[in-house]
Order: sequence, then structure tokens, then C-alpha cells
Amino acid sequence: MRVMVAMSGGVDSSVAAALAVERGWTVTGVTLKLWGGQSDSGCCSVSDVEDARRVSASLGIAHHVFDFSDEFDRHVVQPYVDAYAVGRTPNPCIECNRHLKFDRLLQRAVRLGFDAVVTGHHARVAAGPGGAPLVHRGRDAAKDQSYVLSMLRGEQLRRVLLPIGDLTKAEVRAIAARRGLATAAKPDSLDTCFISAAAGGREAFLASRIAVRPGRLVDHATGAVVGSVPSVQMVTVGQRRGLGAGSGRGRRYAVSVDIDRGEVRVGGRDDLLTDRLVVEDWQWTAEPAEGTRLWFQSSAHGAPAPGTVARTGERVQLHFDMPQRRPAPGQTVAAYSGDAVIGSGLVSGTRLF
Repeated sequence: MRVMVAMSGGVDSSVAAALAVERGWTVTGVTLKLWGGQSDSGCCSVSDVEDARRVSASLGIAHHVFDFSDEFDRHVVQPYVDAYAVGRTPNPCIECNRHLKFDRLLQRAVRLGFDAVVTGHHARVAAGPGGAPLVHRGRDAAKDQSYVLSMLRGEQLRRVLLPIGDLTKAEVRAIAARRGLATAAKPDSLDTCFISAAAGGREAFLASRIAVRPGRLVDHATGAVVGSVPSVQMVTVGQRRGLGAGSGRGRRYAVSVDIDRGEVRVGGRDDLLTDRLVVEDWQWTAEPAEGTRLWFQSSAHGAPAPGTVARTGERVQLHFDMPQRRPAPGQTVAAYSGDAVIGSGLVSGTRLF
């Protein structure tokens, strides 16, 4: 089998490539050049490309760099900026997976005659009901990345291989160390790759691309103005830092963000709770019978919550068994049946229920 391995320069994709070689596949390593601006973290730096090249050389496989920077800006960076401009909180890693790694890259791999794309995600692809492939949780619960692959569909999953999904992170590092891979002890990348802390972080990045405006903090219960923020676009639902001044009622959290009004409503922890969510762009990979109890996850490492799905016309609502902390508009929600991802969508609007 001829496979293309997406190599980010980290230990996970390095070991994925090593396992692909070990299994006797014909392997080519590819690193994506995604971001041409300043970067001090993530998978977009020059050092990451060099690490991927060094690992490829040690494995005896060819290594290439594909420049997808235009597509990255169009499908990831600009939508990220546009989302914050209207009070939504995007997930750029999911959009990168959706548009670049498992769309653009996969298409190029097929066009070049490869049978599959291999990545180093901590997740598994396995048959679901009826035999169709579904994303399943990885063995290492602490590193599970099935959530960020929740948008993948059957036609993509038939050409995706995830060789480290059955390994723990400790096992991945042990394999890398035994094989003498240069990335064996390299720390995990945790930040948004195109946001540079040295250049001022998210606030400076967004301020250079959108016209930020100050906003007032309004108490959710009383409607009284209790403070202000220098930029309403920088506030995300659920945020606590920077919102306590003048409230006089303990810890305050952003309950909703209204860009047009320049207003952030703040409240206590309980004001963030909801027993349902309205979602948009919902897609099933394996649609269950109506009323089936599922588990919903709304962040990469969040705790899943049980509930059901109800559809009214074009609207999809997720109903939780017990009230849950409301995720920010623009965040992805993944639906699980057991360990399998069977659907996903985006949290819609700032409506309170």
C-alpha cells in the first residue's frame, strides 16, 4: 500500500510514519507550509519542518513540503478573524482539519496515486453500524483527538489511517526513543499556530485585522452597567478573566456577547448553565433512531454530557439530561454513541433558553 504521511514535526506524526514503514507500506512524508507570518508555537515554524525532514531521513523515506498557505489563510485564518468580529469563538484546528488536512491534502494524495493519508492523531477509524467507517476515541483518554476529527465523513475515512490511535502517549514516546527519532522528547504543541505570544497574542493579532471597539459589562440579572472592556470582540462566552471589576458579586463570567450593541452580559457560574443548545450545520455520520441517548462534547478535552437530539424543521437542538455549561457560539459540538463520533455541528448564536 502506498501512503502519504502528514508530518507536523511532532512526535505523534513521527511515530505514525515509523509504524507505516514498519508495516511494509510504501511511505512518503509531507509537511504542510500553512502560515507565512510570525509563529512561535504550533506546527507552522521552520524548526517543525526541519524536524519532520530529519525524521524522514532517519526512516529512509522521501519528504516533501506542500505550500497550502493561500488555502490556510482563506479557510482558517480569515474565518477565524471574521468569527471574532461578530462575537463567535471559532476552533481553527477543526477548520484546518476540515479544509486542509482531510480535504486539500487528501485530494492531492489521491491525485498522486496514494492509497491513503496517514496522520498522528490520537483517534481510531473503525466500522460503525452497517459497516461504514466512523471516528472512534483513541486509547489514551487524556490525549484523545476524536473531537477535532468529528467533521470527517465516510468518503474521507475510507482513505485515512491513524496508526497511533491504539497507543498511549507514553507508548508513542517510548517507540520514538527506541527508534532514535529526533522528536522523541519534543513537547506537544498546544497553541494556535498562527498566533504569536511574542507578538502580543490573540488580542494583538485580531486588533491588527479588525477594528476593535470598547464594550460595557451589563449584569445579566439586573441590566445594570457594572464595568467595561477595552474590546468587546476579544470576549468569549464563558470567559472570566478581566470581567470582575465593578461587579461586586464575586466571580463574573461572560454569559453573552453582543457586538452590535457593544455589550457583554456577565453573571455567575449558574447563569452559564443551559439544558439545550441550538446548533447549525449539523451532519450525521451515522444517524440514530429518534430519542436515542447520546453523549455531547463541546471542547477538545471537555467532559461529554448525555442527552438527545431533536430536529424542528431546519433547526437542530441538543437536549441535555442535566443543565450544562454553555459553550461559546461558533464552537463545534460532537455527538458520540459509545466511543464513536456519529454527528457534529456548530453552536449557533447567543440565544438564552
